[in-house]
Amino acid sequence: MVQTPDPLRLGATIGILGGGQLGRMLSVAASRLGFVTHIYEPGANPPAGQVADRVTTAAYEDHAALTAFAESADVITYEFENIPTEALDVLETHRPIRPGREALRISQDRLTEKVFLQGLGLQTAPFADIAGADDLTAALAEIGTPAILKTRRFGYDGKGQSRLSASTDAQTALAEMAGAPALLEGFVEFSHEVSVIAARGIDGAVACFDPGENVHRDGILRTTTVPARLSSAQRTDAILLAANILNALEYVGVLGVELFVTGRGLIVNEIAPRVHNSGHWTQNGCAVDQFEQHIRAVAGWPLGNGQRHADVVMENLIGDDMNRVPELARQLETALHIYGKADVKPGRKMGHVNRITQKS
Repeated sequence: MVQTPDPLRLGATIGILGGGQLGRMLSVAASRLGFVTHIYEPGANPPAGQVADRVTTAAYEDHAALTAFAESADVITYEFENIPTEALDVLETHRPIRPGREALRISQDRLTEKVFLQGLGLQTAPFADIAGADDLTAALAEIGTPAILKTRRFGYDGKGQSRLSASTDAQTALAEMAGAPALLEGFVEFSHEVSVIAARGIDGAVACFDPGENVHRDGILRTTTVPARLSSAQRTDAILLAANILNALEYVGVLGVELFVTGRGLIVNEIAPRVHNSGHWTQNGCAVDQFEQHIRAVAGWPLGNGQRHADVVMENLIGDDMNRVPELARQLETALHIYGKADVKPGRKMGHVNRITQKS
């Protein structure tokens, strides 16, 4: 029998790679549980720095800064997946990284992720590896259009993607990849998208939140609604599917799994090895939200009860949506979560609002 590590003591330090809004909300959750947080972020004045106990401002190539950061922490976690491998090599020699590096390796490359998911017997969109024009021509002949060409790495919120309505769009789409390795994905006919926020503890215990129904606009999540439109069988399938992924990765922490609901079952769109935008509803719909659940997991604590006690609609506040804050603050059954970003920019997530639509 493998012995699990001792849970972190109260007052222990959790190191968080990344200082954005997810790091900010993780820091708040850690503080509520009696932990100290230390943020590592290359950019100055990150949102998480307003609530964390300590911030290191340094590049991911700065080995001395990485070493000092690691030695200050009892465990290290992260708010985003595109962390340079070399930085992880340095950190891992000093402290445990949770979730583990295998989840990062798989999620950092869309091709690797698709192959991994299919290896578990899960359905994905049809896909092909694209290294150049010949590959794209062959893939379009097999997969057809409409399709979407995506960079294999470093894409998010619709960035690094080009839609192809016809094969004549191939040259333009390939040029938009700027020479980066790419993946062609066929379109999937689906009724709607849902996501499961799931957690696994060091002891192997698994807990899943209710699936939420997502609506995107311009590649950015706009709303998540719970409960999602799913049959009992579909809801069970979604949760079991997420648990399968967690166990296959021997994962520790919270994972987001995006799914397409189709006539031929649930199709996995992508996974995110971290707390997830579509799980923000849990802050006001559950006694233990996704951020506390993640902190509990990486700290070696028991997982909390993520049962939903209310129906919620989460809406992202993007760019000029911030002008609506005074109005939103007057609305009943509405909770504001503002990220503390200095500059309002088009397409930039500035906060979110959770509306309680019905109490259980």
